[in-house]
Amino acid sequence: MLEYALGLIETRGLVGAIEAADAATKAADVQLIGKERADAGLMTIKLKGDVAAIRAAVDAGAAAAQRVGELVSAHVIPRPDDETEILIYPPPWQTREKQPFPEQLPDTGKPKRGRPRKKDPMETPPMDIQETIEKEPVTSPPKLMSDDEQTYRQQLESMTVHELRRHARSVEGLSIYGRQISRANREQLIDELIKAKFPK
Repeated sequence: MLEYALGLIETRGLVGAIEAADAATKAADVQLIGKERADAGLMTIKLKGDVAAIRAAVDAGAAAAQRVGELVSAHVIPRPDDETEILIYPPPWQTREKQPFPEQLPDTGKPKRGRPRKKDPMETPPMDIQETIEKEPVTSPPKLMSDDEQTYRQQLESMTVHELRRHARSVEGLSIYGRQISRANREQLIDELIKAKFPK
């Protein structure tokens, strides 16, 4: 017989499993030895420790999972037999996660069976590049930034996003404000600050 007790908590979904594992490991001196994922979103948390600690931990974990509404079952095995150790610690070749199917199967040169693929109505035929170039109006090249703008951009790029947001709130003439500043990323903030300081 093994010298420790085994605790099992089965939940539906990852949230309940994490909640149960957290509560169980905080409740008693137990060791989290693994998790197993089954079909239909079932997750089993495995704990080991002495019998009293495992009972307390499984009770706490089951209660936490029940509060989330995800508990399926909970069980304590006081001293499992040696033969069950392969179930507790499966060999590495059995624990591999299922690999998703590859995006494209390798081409074997054989004709494919089944129905031919329907043409997607959203697919557009490739455009003639020469035709597009002839129809586009000629535009002047974009203006290069002045030295002042480049210096200002470098100053802004040295700031953190938090500092940029704080600075943006103090600048007059921005086209964004309030929550838009809070949601703007670094590039948007820098562009808006440059537009406000150097209007064109």
